[in-house]
Amino acid sequence: MLFDAFAFTGRGIYMPKPVLYEGGLLVVITFVLSLIAIFFYRRYARKTLFDHGVVLPVLWPSLAILFVPTLAMFFLLGNPIGLEYPALKGFNFKGGIWARGSLLSLWFALSIYTGAFIAENVRAGIQAVSKGQSEAAASLGLRPGRIMNLVILPQALRVIIPPLISNYLNLTKNSSLAIAVGYMDVTGTLGGITLNQTGRAIETILLLMAFYLTISLGISAIMNFYNNSIKLKGR
Repeated sequence: MLFDAFAFTGRGIYMPKPVLYEGGLLVVITFVLSLIAIFFYRRYARKTLFDHGVVLPVLWPSLAILFVPTLAMFFLLGNPIGLEYPALKGFNFKGGIWARGSLLSLWFALSIYTGAFIAENVRAGIQAVSKGQSEAAASLGLRPGRIMNLVILPQALRVIIPPLISNYLNLTKNSSLAIAVGYMDVTGTLGGITLNQTGRAIETILLLMAFYLTISLGISAIMNFYNNSIKLKGR
């Protein structure tokens, strides 16, 4: 046990599980509304900068919007969210969240593999922006952080997003390799157990194809919508 909260075993990792008591849903709703408020505030701050040249603080107001309403609601309602800790009962742990070792192996492998490609895409996108852009922004007195946020990234995203869509699609399809580490995902269950028990190969494979097609088209639609929103607008 680690801090009497985390247990590392051959079966996987056990960790505390959040438990919502009466009023806990209101705290969650407040947190979600805070995230939405941060989005609109940052959008307002960017519009103010572009329209009037006034720089509004973003970091500290965003943190205040995120934590102050949620914490206030949490304490006003009397701590309506708690934690259920795993406890050893007999030969196994009970309670908390159980993450299989095979799932953790899959997460680790796909994160390292896909993260390397995404990091290379981001590096290439940033270096694709002419160095004169950052030099011109620095000559105006902009700090390095604002140069990256206001000058470099808006141009680099047009190079980063197209290959990033392919990386996300590859990540979705590569998750089917979970069967190699013993984790039964949809490929192992629908394309394995269900197929073997029913003997209906055509139907199960069609359902599996439809599942991956739906996920892939959904990711592609969302990312293409975002890509269209940041592309250069012609007159």
